[in-house]
Amino acid sequence: MPHEAISVFDMFKIGVGPSSSHTLGPWRAAMAAIQTIRSKANINEVKNIEVLLYGSLAKTGKGHGTDVAVLLGLCNEDPVTIDVNSIDEKIKYIQTNHQLHLANECYLSFNPNQNIQFLSNETLPYHPNGMSFLIELNNGNSFSETYYSVGGGFVVKEGEDSLTHTQVELPFPINTSKDLVHWCMKTGMTINEVVFENESAWRTEKETVDGVLNIWKTMQECIYRGCHSKGILPGGLNVKRRAAELNKKLLNGKTYNNFEEWLACIKSGGHQFNYILDWVSCFALAVNEENANFGRVVTAPTNGAAGVIPAVLMYYKLFCDVVDEMMMIKFLLVASEVGSIFKKGATISAAMGGCQAEIGVSSAMAAAALTECLGGTQKQALMAAEIAMEHHLGLTCDPIAGLVQIPCIERNTMGAIKAITASQLALQGTPDFAKVSLDKVIETMWQTALDMNTKYKETADGGLALSVNLSEC
Repeated sequence: MPHEAISVFDMFKIGVGPSSSHTLGPWRAAMAAIQTIRSKANINEVKNIEVLLYGSLAKTGKGHGTDVAVLLGLCNEDPVTIDVNSIDEKIKYIQTNHQLHLANECYLSFNPNQNIQFLSNETLPYHPNGMSFLIELNNGNSFSETYYSVGGGFVVKEGEDSLTHTQVELPFPINTSKDLVHWCMKTGMTINEVVFENESAWRTEKETVDGVLNIWKTMQECIYRGCHSKGILPGGLNVKRRAAELNKKLLNGKTYNNFEEWLACIKSGGHQFNYILDWVSCFALAVNEENANFGRVVTAPTNGAAGVIPAVLMYYKLFCDVVDEMMMIKFLLVASEVGSIFKKGATISAAMGGCQAEIGVSSAMAAAALTECLGGTQKQALMAAEIAMEHHLGLTCDPIAGLVQIPCIERNTMGAIKAITASQLALQGTPDFAKVSLDKVIETMWQTALDMNTKYKETADGGLALSVNLSEC
């Protein structure tokens, strides 16, 4: 049976907030459009570019910064390396001067208010997150490119099979959790060991280790920034950042000068249930406040759910007394595999499946990873993932004003806590007696996604997005 080869670095991508599907995906699509232009003409031969945003991208694109992402992508800025503090200045220049530094090579007349169209009443058939680039050349020729941002920063070009760029032969091909259990039982390896072997199809062991450690480093930096940044989040809702105040309150006057000293201060506070609970929430809040502020985050598996896995990882590191960094690698390898199984069997796009596809999937990923790292069996790890998703089924995506602030930021705290609870239940449980398998819950999640009303799929057309009067914010 054909399998889609998805790497840990596909599931965990370093980028810029606030949304993997509405920011990172369109950003990558715009960069891909630049490459297509280069294959057909010189960059300086471009006379005009129009960008058409459809469906969910149009409905909530302003709140998610889709237009900002497209502009930066057309300038060929890299979301992994761009100085996030420079974004406002770059966008202001384009808006003021009506000039785009196309591909970072030449200037093109471009008025964002005219050249980017939000077609909120039109949706392309393949996916709600569709976008087209209409390119006109000086010689009179023109062509168009259409892309779909399918969740988690993954982008599919119209007319291309989504597997086109993933034709790698893995030693242990996996489409379902049943496949994963099969390979674990046949080889006697843990989940993270199976994943590690598969990663060797792409790169050396050292490259994988270094890359995953960089993912973890980026997550920690994001948490630390978020726990020390105050102010009001952009977008007009006047949402106040809370992580910094909570961090200060929990530390109760303790002083520190750097990240490591900060961690020591947190650990010195003890292991009381409420104390741990508050810190897990603080970590998740910190990440998603950074995400909402166009900060650097890691898709896990999406930007909107970026706080769950870092929060659970920090819980594991600090309150389970873990000092071996290799355990962080094992955690992220397990999490990535569970996330990829959800992507193959259902979706990780809120525009397709509601928030169950983002917070639900991230919670399941974290639950499985935490369980294996705490000594659970392969089946207990997958049981934890099933429990976590089972109790996110039907969760809608109804962002107020199309922003990733309400209810998204708090939902990350809930997803993290549910992951820890699911892990504990699985560690004390017997998978052979479980009534629901992970594959069945993924199948159910997908059916729920198909049945879910479109207004609850990241359109800001229903739920809290309509019930809450913006004047009250």
